[in-house]
Amino acid sequence: MTAIEARGLRKTFGSTIALDSIDLRVEEGRILGIIGPNGAGKTTALNAILGLTSYQGELTVLGRNPWTERDLLMRDVSFIADVAVLPRWMRVSQILDYVSGVHPRFRRAKAEAFLAKTAIKRSSKIRELSKGMVTQLHLALVMAIDAKLLVLDEPTLGLDILYRKQFYDSLLNDYFDRTRTIVVTTHQVEEIQDVLTDVMFIDRGRIALACSMEEFESRYLEVMVLPEHVAAARALGPMHERQVFGRSILLFDHADHEQLAALGDVRTPGIADLFVAVMGNQPGEIR
Repeated sequence: MTAIEARGLRKTFGSTIALDSIDLRVEEGRILGIIGPNGAGKTTALNAILGLTSYQGELTVLGRNPWTERDLLMRDVSFIADVAVLPRWMRVSQILDYVSGVHPRFRRAKAEAFLAKTAIKRSSKIRELSKGMVTQLHLALVMAIDAKLLVLDEPTLGLDILYRKQFYDSLLNDYFDRTRTIVVTTHQVEEIQDVLTDVMFIDRGRIALACSMEEFESRYLEVMVLPEHVAAARALGPMHERQVFGRSILLFDHADHEQLAALGDVRTPGIADLFVAVMGNQPGEIR
């Protein structure tokens, strides 16, 4: 079953093109990472998928039109935004009571089981929790909803590395069951590389690259070239080159592994390095 399918999806804000006639297909049971610089169109794409903004073109999510059938769609979709917003005056026990009362697919026992692994007290008010704890609470609420699609927009923004690790571990071990579909955007690219089944690069409203992680790992190779072999490596037509501690690292698309191994140390590149290569930027972090 196809969870998300878009054809010619377009969105403009005045003269600004946020989505430029993109085609997208996400199969059920996949984890798609959408990577792009600020202003690339990531959040606009998520808002269209969630029925939060109008658009041109065709878009179906779980077999429904998200703009005209949002009420029905939201029964099968959960969403965590870049800032976890929960009523600060409520106690943890009260937010559990509230979600139990308003969402028919909320499984309180599952939320309680997740919270039991944290230091969050049921008697605490949300305003007394750290940012990491609020994110944990939000995740507990969302994971306890029997949804078919989970959309995460920068879900670990501002959290330290320990909370980010716990977040993705919980996502994989306590939520994902290979029937649910997850779409996530993040700037902490390296941390989710082992979580994803598919990756998509987006820039200025257009898809620059879309592939499965299986294709990613078989298609792209990176080699730290021995100094005496730099000229030979460059002659093979790398898509990108950068310098690290005086050594040349070249990234190739569809190159022969044995041929590269004769020139230096070969490895699978990181998503961030491939992003820089595809976008044609100078070496550095994704903004």
